Amino acid sequence: MSLPEGLSAEQLPKHVAIIMDGNGRWARERGKERSEGHLRGVQSVRQTVEESCRLGLQQLTLYCLSVENWKRPKSELDFLMALLHQYLIVERQEIMDQNIRFTTIGRRAALPENVLAEIDESIRISRNNTGMTLCLAINYGGRTEIVDAVRKIAERVRRGELAPEQIDESTISDALYTAGMPDPDLLIRTAGEMRVSNYLLWQISYAELWVTPKCWPEFDIPLFHQALRDYAKRERRFGGLK
Repeated sequence: MSLPEGLSAEQLPKHVAIIMDGNGRWARERGKERSEGHLRGVQSVRQTVEESCRLGLQQLTLYCLSVENWKRPKSELDFLMALLHQYLIVERQEIMDQNIRFTTIGRRAALPENVLAEIDESIRISRNNTGMTLCLAINYGGRTEIVDAVRKIAERVRRGELAPEQIDESTISDALYTAGMPDPDLLIRTAGEMRVSNYLLWQISYAELWVTPKCWPEFDIPLFHQALRDYAKRERRFGGLK
């Protein structure tokens, strides 16, 4: 495996999370419909997944649909659901060929049945794969996740399985959608916005942040490598001293 120039395997993050922002902006700047931006964004997803596998990353988590995105026009949401449904089917063979373990995080309730069926099928057939984990955050919100975790913990307390004084960070981590997953080492955001947009609020406590003004449809392998090189230069102290 050839690594990007100037990088060693030890310098790569184990888990990269990405806020894929700017599909609509990219389309608008080119006089196109927003749907064209979403379609072009799928190409960026495909090449980023392939390169992450090639580099041997442990996990890649992509922010596909937030709980706040339901405020968008119904026509756009219907298009996004159709695009997601198509992606799950078309990319399934690639998931198997690349030995990817597929999973999702977020609330399932609002998703169409046909999308849920394809999600479950991809999870089922890839559960024994041993390569990179590809996690799609769909109908996801960091605050929503924490609310659901608190409810789960409160139910355990109510049943007498857990005393309040026993609750610690690991108790909360184990109740989150991401239970069992490593926290992200690197959070990438496209389209230049300097915020985390309710994404993995608990998990990114010590993640390195990297923002590019390029929109998601413009995110390519050289830009991905630039993010990884910049990450490798960071000194991660986790509150301590070197």
